[in-house]
Amino acid sequence: MPAPAELVALARRLAVEAGTLVRDGREGGLHDVTTKSTATDMVTEFDRRSETLIVEGLLAARPDDAIIGEEGANRPGTSGVQWLIDPIDGTTNFLYGLPGYAVSIAAMDGDGLLAGVVHVPALGETFHAGRGGGAFLDDRPIRCSDATMLATALIATGFSYDPGLRVRQTGALTAVIGRIRDVRRYGAASVDLCHVACGRVDAYYERGLGPWDLAAGELIARESGALVTDFDGGTAQPGAVVAAAPGIHGPLLDLLAEAGA
Repeated sequence: MPAPAELVALARRLAVEAGTLVRDGREGGLHDVTTKSTATDMVTEFDRRSETLIVEGLLAARPDDAIIGEEGANRPGTSGVQWLIDPIDGTTNFLYGLPGYAVSIAAMDGDGLLAGVVHVPALGETFHAGRGGGAFLDDRPIRCSDATMLATALIATGFSYDPGLRVRQTGALTAVIGRIRDVRRYGAASVDLCHVACGRVDAYYERGLGPWDLAAGELIARESGALVTDFDGGTAQPGAVVAAAPGIHGPLLDLLAEAGA
């Protein structure tokens, strides 16, 4: 089995290459924008081109690995390593020219997540972590916040593409927002998780993610010292994730349960 650092290095290189492709492409204009699950779930030609670049790079370096990507990549492997790719996390941000989008690449084995990289092209930032090796922003170690008071915590969240679910999620948020400092909604789960990892927000919660949305950011947040679980305090999963500074994780779970989130 490869060392996590080896996989991180490969993912960093490919994430930056893909990020350059999509950033430069956005500056040149978008010409092929369609929808997926709902009328607000967008995909562009650069989502597909980014995924192709990453898949080809992974196969060139590690042809026996399995690969799953948001835009359709689904290759079996025999090595015991599987990659999870989100070629543009936050496509709506990308579509509107907002900076909060990212390229997310993670690797896992039978014991869980091995490596995670989240590159934010518009800001030139690359978050990364290998299992057991800590979390980093570029080459600087990062830690989650030391918040202990939920009332003064800054919390990030996200909403479903489904309009009915968004309405219910917003209803639950009304029961949360008066009990915390404030809420931030960036529009890319991988970026939110990295913001927990470096202390830019104290916590983040969301339901209904894809596995490629969660994987890299989950490992980065965990390696930064954050607690990352589902809404019941169990193992985090795409359907439900709560990432928080240890001092507010329990109280936040209680608040979310009370709010029906």
